[in-house]
Amino acid sequence: MLSQEDNDLLTQTGPGTPAGNLLRRYWQPVALSEELTEDGTPLALRVMGEDLTLFRDEFERLGLLGLRCPHRGTDLSYGRIEDGGLRCVYHGWLFDVHGNCLDQPGEPEWSKFAGKVRQRSYPCTERGGLIFAYMGPGEPPELPDYECLGLPEENVLVTKFYHECNYLHGHEGNIDPQHLATLHYVLPGEVADAGVRWDAKGIDVAPRIEVEETDYGIRIYSGRDLDDEHDYVRITNYVYPAAVAFPALRPPDITGAPIGTAVGAGFYGVNWQVPIDDTHHWKYMLLVSPDAPLAKERIGPVILADMGPGYAHVRDRSNRYLQDRAEMRRTTFLGMGASFALQDKFAVEAQGDIQDRTVEHLGYADKPVALSRRLLLRAIREVAEGGEAPHVLRDPAQNRMEHLRIYEAVVPKTEEWSSIWQKDAAPG
Repeated sequence: MLSQEDNDLLTQTGPGTPAGNLLRRYWQPVALSEELTEDGTPLALRVMGEDLTLFRDEFERLGLLGLRCPHRGTDLSYGRIEDGGLRCVYHGWLFDVHGNCLDQPGEPEWSKFAGKVRQRSYPCTERGGLIFAYMGPGEPPELPDYECLGLPEENVLVTKFYHECNYLHGHEGNIDPQHLATLHYVLPGEVADAGVRWDAKGIDVAPRIEVEETDYGIRIYSGRDLDDEHDYVRITNYVYPAAVAFPALRPPDITGAPIGTAVGAGFYGVNWQVPIDDTHHWKYMLLVSPDAPLAKERIGPVILADMGPGYAHVRDRSNRYLQDRAEMRRTTFLGMGASFALQDKFAVEAQGDIQDRTVEHLGYADKPVALSRRLLLRAIREVAEGGEAPHVLRDPAQNRMEHLRIYEAVVPKTEEWSSIWQKDAAPG
């Protein structure tokens, strides 16, 4: 469990808060590229408690400005894209992507007032179907050279999901290996109302877990007994400040992969949690197939099942996620359909807006959660004392991520887990 002070440190991300100051040291995804449509409509956003508007000018330059015009407070997302910037439709003030005021039609020709006005602005860049912003002080660092951001468009499915809870809920759910065998379980036929016998399911629900601190975060090993001679092993990676790269295939007892074959190398997912405010966040998701085009027509409908307008699931708190008790007896353990994204959303939203971690009881399987909290708290305090945030890259020559590896395979029980990631795993 955490003290109330530490829980507040981790979950409060608005301007000037310690965690907010840490998160602002990194490039954060703030929108999907597809959200800026060809008609030029600016996009109103809220990121870490700040109201902003995102746009492309006529020269395809990205701008992220404060939402309210500094003149009289009108919403700039209704503005016009023209004359090298975003023009407020109330009095015509014009701002470029850097927040400079270029024009004030109501001022006299001799006025120098425009040069004294500046709108809050943040630098942006675009890679891999995502638009990133740097909202911290000083010069932006390098955007880490993650493999998933440099692949052809046909090799990656990119989307996002709206969550009604604090970002830390989603982050900690991402690095929880044990729930794969419960929350996401698909029942093997009709199951009696009396309940599910885990030992009858053919899957080890109590994985052995090891954690290893790295320069980018944590390498997480989870292993399950498959038979007397083999383990099913996954390597997931927590990446500062709130991202995870994970094997995207199901365990071999579900996929039917033959013993001795790597069933996950080369196909993986990335989840990136970004606060909207302290009680809402976005999960940006990338499904990645490095070596071949992704079968989006087959995978897309599964990943995006139950999606409504605004990247929000139709199933939500208001309708109790349309949980189906008959489905719980016949098909899925949870009774909320087959979408892992929806199942995860339910689990973290059901913890409340901001989980009270002062009354929780962490167990053996929560090793990654416990370590990630310690690392985040350490980073928050180091930044507060004037230090550099971890995994902030300043030297382009050091911007290499070959050691961030994702793996899923059936291996002999004699295999040393700590060396597995150096074999044929997929780079993140």
